[in-house]
Amino acid sequence: MRKLDILERAKDVLKVEAKGISALGERLNDSFLCAVDLLHACEGKVVVTGMGKSGIICRKIAATLASTGTPSFFLHAGEGIHGDLGMVMKGDVIVAVSNSGETEEILKLLPHIKLNGLKLIVMTGKLESTLAKAGDVVLDVGVKEEACPLGLAPTASTTAALAMGDALAVVLLEKKEFKEQDFARRHPGGILGRKLLLRVDDLMKKGDEIPLVKEDTPLNEALFEITSKRLGFTGVVDADGRLVGVITDGDLRRGLQKNRDILRLQAADLMTRNPKTVPAEMLAAEALHVMEQFPITSLFIQDGENKNPIGVIHLHDIIKAGIV
Repeated sequence: MRKLDILERAKDVLKVEAKGISALGERLNDSFLCAVDLLHACEGKVVVTGMGKSGIICRKIAATLASTGTPSFFLHAGEGIHGDLGMVMKGDVIVAVSNSGETEEILKLLPHIKLNGLKLIVMTGKLESTLAKAGDVVLDVGVKEEACPLGLAPTASTTAALAMGDALAVVLLEKKEFKEQDFARRHPGGILGRKLLLRVDDLMKKGDEIPLVKEDTPLNEALFEITSKRLGFTGVVDADGRLVGVITDGDLRRGLQKNRDILRLQAADLMTRNPKTVPAEMLAAEALHVMEQFPITSLFIQDGENKNPIGVIHLHDIIKAGIV
């Protein structure tokens, strides 16, 4: 095939699949509303089952439901009839996906489903199939044609089923008033999870890691504190241990420009007063916003009562945590 032919063929595939998805919207009706009601009222878990390529789509549908507030898992229909049905309990709702509606392994699950009084939502392209007739709710995910030129490999049909699963998940998400914080709790390892869960006190340096000197500390000792703690700054505290200032590398450079003999000075002579601070319970992502706003690369954390510094967070700590 020529390069032009390859690109045209790829466009044809995408057009066929897009038509398949578009047609779903035109066919949405009360069956979809009933499916949403069944899933929303589910007292157990949503069990999504299928075989072959449809089974792969089922895995994704189950994962999307689970991560958006609807407890769900995938049941391989073949494994189900060989013992895995033990995972299915009363109160569960079954979602069965089969384009033909005649998948043998799924049909063998029907007696167990009915015996236990479980509700069955069917996603199929054949509304007169055995599976469709057994369903409490049937969602038509049929397509006029597959993108496969042989009409054999499931392509547009699996895409349509996947899109219908996403539609169910998103509608349920909104119906349950599922928020970003809820999503983050289910994705603690993802960027969104870290942004919405990690707080300043999870990342801040504490104890001896905090660079601190007193107001009357000679500047050469303050310089040693800056160098040894490797953060490029040190906090300055008064006699009661309250944070009153900060000395940064920039303060040192500016001090040298004004006074060549700055090592005779004390920390209070060179410090910048009223440094920016944030509370320990603040989200690390919000602390990053404060750094960007001013702009600075570090923030002190004080206790609520005495205003004593209890920690410090640096831009590098936030970056290392994967928040940006």
